[in-house]
Amino acid sequence: RCVEAFYIYFHAGRVEEPYVSITKKRQMPKDGYSEEIEKEVGQAEGKLCTHRSAFSRASVIQAFLGSAPQLTLQLYICVLQQEVTVARSIFMVLSLLSIVYGALRCNILAIRIKYDDYDVRVKPAAYLCIFLWRSFEIATRVTVLVLFGSVLRTWVFFVVLLNFLGFCFYPWVLFWLSKSPFPENIEKELSRVGTTIVLCLLTFLYAGINMFCWSAAQVELSDPDLISKSQNWYRMTVYYIVRLMENAFLLLMWYIYRTDFYLYVCAPMLVLQLLIGYCMGIFFMLVFYQFCHPCKKLFSASITEALLSCFKLLYFICQHHKSTLLTGKVGVKSPENTDEAQGSSKRIDSQNRSIHQSVSSNA
Repeated sequence: RCVEAFYIYFHAGRVEEPYVSITKKRQMPKDGYSEEIEKEVGQAEGKLCTHRSAFSRASVIQAFLGSAPQLTLQLYICVLQQEVTVARSIFMVLSLLSIVYGALRCNILAIRIKYDDYDVRVKPAAYLCIFLWRSFEIATRVTVLVLFGSVLRTWVFFVVLLNFLGFCFYPWVLFWLSKSPFPENIEKELSRVGTTIVLCLLTFLYAGINMFCWSAAQVELSDPDLISKSQNWYRMTVYYIVRLMENAFLLLMWYIYRTDFYLYVCAPMLVLQLLIGYCMGIFFMLVFYQFCHPCKKLFSASITEALLSCFKLLYFICQHHKSTLLTGKVGVKSPENTDEAQGSSKRIDSQNRSIHQSVSSNA
């Protein structure tokens, strides 16, 4: 692909192309209106766009299935040896940059797929927000897994396996609940078995991404493009709340079971720094979706409104749970209250009878 892309690029414009295709893109709405623009795309430009999309997908695969395990392994070795050599630090920085670049390409790819009808132009501020968001999120996540695995080596496999299998089977569960037909239009040359293998590999990559960060491209097997085109704020909110709680729990376990090996580390300060770092990643994510997203004008609701609605829903669920508990307690105490009321009524009746008898005897 690289050789062909360079060959097409350097020979473009020398020979007149036999035909061109016309694409229609809509501009971002201004004052409530959006214009449709027609553009001629030559055969060479179309091939270059195809190669660019393939390179984007390859960078995502390489980042999360190659660089992410490499970064985790190198950091684990540094923790065990209590030193960071120059060569290993260079490799870790390159691995982290590779993962962040893959996550950034995943974000841009998801935006272009979701808003394919529009002419999407990503500004430098959006790239900067995505870079900071992914850097804080991925770096803190890898560090938390390494620290937890250094003291509880057996349990870290259980945590990783639970995360991986949960995210791997999640798209299949949604596909089964939707009762949609099995996708047949992925590739004409593929059989049903080949299509199943491709979908399994796609969910495998999806689980690998979600192990370290939020996947901007949400897999939806019932969609023809295999990617959800709706902006699900609730799913994103639940993911980050659960992930923050998981990171805090893993750090708490590391703090409790840490050995004398970590005497040279200020454990409370390290835990606080990691939690603040993850919260900084969430902060830059909110800034991106609120101010820098190239298609924010197409959102039905902003990120702040979505978060407020999510918190209102959680507050309503908590209040409903409390009310049911109070109702249950009142229901449990009600038989005792009725028994006491019956006893007091019986005592009042006996007193009335004795007063009536004394009055009649005096009379």
